[in-house]
This record gives sequence, structure tokens and C-alpha cells, in this order.
Amino acid sequence: MAEDEPTRGPARRPGGRTARVRHRILEAAAALIAREGIGGLRYEQVAELAQVNKMSVYRNWPDRTTLVADALTTFGTDAAPLHDSGDLDADLVDFLEALAATTASPQGRALLSVVASARENPELRAVVDEVSDRRRAILHDRLRTAVERGELPAIDVFFLGAMLTGPVQQFVTRGERAFTRADAQRVSAIVLAGVRATAVHDGAPAAREPDAGETRHP
Repeated sequence: MAEDEPTRGPARRPGGRTARVRHRILEAAAALIAREGIGGLRYEQVAELAQVNKMSVYRNWPDRTTLVADALTTFGTDAAPLHDSGDLDADLVDFLEALAATTASPQGRALLSVVASARENPELRAVVDEVSDRRRAILHDRLRTAVERGELPAIDVFFLGAMLTGPVQQFVTRGERAFTRADAQRVSAIVLAGVRATAVHDGAPAAREPDAGETRHP
């Protein structure tokens, strides 16, 4: 039997059963957007997939654009975290592996599906930009820290970030096979080696290697 939820004022943060129902609705919306695109999103299908009463969807999201925006906004930065263990290479491998998994998830595929439609919808464009900017900011901050520590030579972190994440997007978009941890290791190793080698040839100082026995701290 479908679950329903009480109407909540916009100022109250949903909790308990209401939060669980909202979460199911947003997950269902993301899955349908990924499968059908925005044009194929129907409230009846969202309710059926989320196993809730259709009025629960209408009461919380009377506007379809808002439902799409909320479904994508919940796709937060914690979906692909980038830790600072003090080992840049290992941190990037973990990040790229997590990025591939989340990009291939219903929320990630929904985001890719919305990109084209967002060009003509300022509200959706803002949501897509927010999600993308948050993820880029995390990566860029970690790369700047690596430069400051001497793990990397001075470099345009936006360019380097694109070089690292581009193969992930390509794998997921084409869908020929899954992006594996071994792939993440190869991408990170090749890109970082190229950056370091190019910097040496260009006359920039090479990244400092830790001294023997030196402990690397975040």
C-alpha cells in the first residue's frame, strides 16, 4: 500500500517518515530522468516507483522544474568525496573511482540528461552549475594544496582537473564497460606523470619528492 505524508511548511526541515518518503520520491525522480529524460518525467510514474501516493508528489513539488532541481541538488559533493591523506596519487585514484560510480548512478545519469535541457531553462542551468561547481571546487582545492606542498609543479588546476575527470565522463557516457579502479590508477598516473615531466621541460621546478623516512601529513 502506498505511503503518504503530512503537508509540511517550507520553513520546517522534514524528518523521520516524511524525510524517508521525500528521499524515495527524489530518488525515483532521478531514476526516471536518467531513463526517460525531463520530457518523459511523469508524476504518476514517480509515485509508483517511490511507492507513495501521487498527492505526496504534487503537494511537495507542484512545479516539475522544482522536482527536477531538488532531485539533482541532493546529488551532493559527498557522492564523490576527495580526501586529503597526504598522498595525492592515492587520493586521486579514490576520487576518480568514486566519481565514476556516482556519475553512472541514477542521479549522475539524470544530471547528464538535464545538461542539454538546462540550456533553455535558467533554473535548471543554475542547479547543474551548482552541482558541477561544487565537485570541481573540491578537486581544485586538493590540487592547489598539492602545488603548495610541492607534490605538483605550478599548474592551472582547472586544466588539470579536466584532464583527470575527462576520461571518467567519456567512459560513463559511452557505456561500453565500467570504469574500474585500475582505470583510475592509470589515468592518475599518466596525467600526473605528464604534468611533472612537462613542467621540468618547460623550466618549472619539479615536484618535491619526500625525503627518505619523511612522513607525509595532510
